[in-house]
Amino acid sequence: MRILLVNVNTTSSVTDAIAARARAAARPGTEIEGLTPFFGPESVEGNFESYLAAVAVMDRVLTYDGSYDAVIQAGFGEHGREGLQELCDVPVVDLTDAAAHLACLLGHRFSVVTSLDRTVPQIEDRLRLAGLDGRCASVRASGLGVLDLERDHAAAISAIAEQARLAVDRDGAEVICLGCGGMAGLDSEVRSAAGAPVVDGVAAAVALAESLVGLGLTTSKVRAYTRPRPKTVSGWPLSTALGSRPPSSLEAAHPSRD
Repeated sequence: MRILLVNVNTTSSVTDAIAARARAAARPGTEIEGLTPFFGPESVEGNFESYLAAVAVMDRVLTYDGSYDAVIQAGFGEHGREGLQELCDVPVVDLTDAAAHLACLLGHRFSVVTSLDRTVPQIEDRLRLAGLDGRCASVRASGLGVLDLERDHAAAISAIAEQARLAVDRDGAEVICLGCGGMAGLDSEVRSAAGAPVVDGVAAAVALAESLVGLGLTTSKVRAYTRPRPKTVSGWPLSTALGSRPPSSLEAAHPSRD
């Protein structure tokens, strides 16, 4: 089984770290292919960057030269999952949904600890769209930017753990979700500090993707996520500027699973 794990930002070290965590969580025989978009922001911390990243992630998947069995969009609270679900004939899993769904199996209410405060409304909106907001006790910001999580591990653990403790003590959370792909692998340390289960979205997404593939299930094409109608889209994909040779239509761009 091959799973494409697509980072939402263009920082390759973040892609490497997320992919390493995904491989550690994967079952034997599962291949994780970490992909970095050809264009976009170095970190995603707001709506403008998120919409730009959504296009970049779709572009990266469409230009992948090979077969695959599932796609993981490795961003928390980001836009674009629905577009990928239309384009792909394989399961598409987003970290936000994966972490929240698993958290609902572990406790009555969960909280998300994320990066900057400006991303809190965006995550709340994505949880609401997924129908998961009723189980969410709070979304708390650690105050750290996405790239800060790489630079100072000790400071990241301290800030995330403090917000996790507050979510449990003040907000009534019973489970904590790590609300940023860059927080992958920090679950055990945060769990010790919070005294509650902590869900790493990357590991959760890998487990769900593997399960969907194993069960022979994928996105319904009956209505909402029907494939885009065949048509020429001028300038797609944007990676043409970098010398790729894209097909002329979205239909032709999708690689076969065979």
